[in-house]
Amino acid sequence: MDKEEKQRFYGSMVFPGLLILILWLIKLVEVISHVSFADYGLIPQTLVGLRGILFSPLLHADWAHLSSNSIPLFLLSSGLFYYYGKKATIIFILCWLVTGLWVWIFAADTGIHIGASGVVYALATFHFTGGILRREPRMMAFSLLVAFLYGGLVWGISPDFFPGKNISWQSHLLGGLAGIIIAFAYRHDGPQRKIYQWDEDEDDDDFEYYDDEVSPSQTEPYNENQNVNDLKTKTDNTTNRISVNYTYKDKKED
Repeated sequence: MDKEEKQRFYGSMVFPGLLILILWLIKLVEVISHVSFADYGLIPQTLVGLRGILFSPLLHADWAHLSSNSIPLFLLSSGLFYYYGKKATIIFILCWLVTGLWVWIFAADTGIHIGASGVVYALATFHFTGGILRREPRMMAFSLLVAFLYGGLVWGISPDFFPGKNISWQSHLLGGLAGIIIAFAYRHDGPQRKIYQWDEDEDDDDFEYYDDEVSPSQTEPYNENQNVNDLKTKTDNTTNRISVNYTYKDKKED
């Protein structure tokens, strides 16, 4: 790994690292101050709940909730900034805001939603879908890694898998859908599969075809409008190569 690649690799971790640090500091403030910021969560279809589109991913119910979201959020965000460069910021913002907005619109009468799991689902499906769309080796490898590590996320999109638990499956489902749509929108960004094309400097009609073993300077091109009478081969004493000559009705060989 060269110097530039190292800078890119470590640079991709800066924003995700700061984000995870902020999440843990917020939870630490809650615990030390014996307060809860859950009121800043997302309450669907209410005016006060609109602020939750921005703040709900920053809030978590407890340490276990925060821990379960921190590692995938860090890895998926780092992959985003590594592969997508300058586009990563807008993609991340879209995953964050679109997921929150859709939950606010569609998850009526479901209480207060907090946690970054919706963003995690959006990033996971974004990476997986992007890898499939591009068929670029590195992206496909990363998408398979996402599927291997977080394939179990699929169970979080239905309430039937968590009976009696306050799991925001709406955030999971809508975040996953948001990631897929955003991946389609940005399918032309990020690493692309290399496509090799043959250079076509001349039209095929302009080509003269010769026997594989013949130098064009040693023989005449085949003329399909003349009748072939006889085919003779002779050894060229100068080049020791076999040349092909055609004898026609109106042309006799000396």
